[in-house]
Amino acid sequence: MTDLSPFTVPGEAPPFSDQTLVDVRAGRAVVVQEPAEGPADGVAVVRDRELELVVRLEARGNGIGTRLVEQALALGDGVAPRLAWAHGDGPAARAIATRYGWAATRTLLQLRAPVPDTGAAPGLPAGHTLSGAVIGTDAPSADETDWLALNGAAFAHHPEQGSMTLDDLRAREAEPWFSGDDLLLLRDASGALVGSCWLKVDDGVGEFYAVAVRPDQQGRGLGGVLMRAGSARLVGRGLQAQALYVEGDNEPALALYRRSGFTQHAIDVQYAAPEHLPGR
Repeated sequence: MTDLSPFTVPGEAPPFSDQTLVDVRAGRAVVVQEPAEGPADGVAVVRDRELELVVRLEARGNGIGTRLVEQALALGDGVAPRLAWAHGDGPAARAIATRYGWAATRTLLQLRAPVPDTGAAPGLPAGHTLSGAVIGTDAPSADETDWLALNGAAFAHHPEQGSMTLDDLRAREAEPWFSGDDLLLLRDASGALVGSCWLKVDDGVGEFYAVAVRPDQQGRGLGGVLMRAGSARLVGRGLQAQALYVEGDNEPALALYRRSGFTQHAIDVQYAAPEHLPGR
């Protein structure tokens, strides 16, 4: 099973992250379903010892989620999950976590704000330029190479974003929602890349997919410049909202986004198995 799109429930948080979908299609993840044969009522994915699962709305309340967790925990060869994501952190997910002694160790907040009616100029620093990315065909383009270096440095301590590879980037470039014009690159007077704002426009929402500022340029207001540029890019596209994800304990980023008019819309919680909790 490589197509997980039928398991998305309208009105609920997507059950799988973009990286999980990429890894499933590339054969880098373990997928188990319940029942094992025939049409699935529930699916669990384990990648990098991290679990995500979903049960069809009409099949919930029948123990399917618990059976999927049992199957995932029984995986051998060092595959069994140590972490699990609850996208939306609903009561069923919390009940399963409690049953197995898993504890919340990380929160990821989705924030949303209205799309502005007009797009104000972002107010670039002197000598700086802003443009969409040029995407390569066979060999990586200079923009792709520069962006990967920037992203790796800006998110060096981020467990997902900071580990993105060229293959990961290319997989996202192949998605229907991707546009090089929505990957905004901010360069200084020398042409060096100092920041980027990547937008994902899909299903009526303009998501700030990743906003990155080179570490030695942080604290100079470039994050705000990029946010304003991204918002201006979303104007006039018939979108319901603009959105972004941020770590629940990242107070500087939360302060920036709140100043930009964002409020909390949803929450994802990461749970850790008892033997992998801090201090164990």
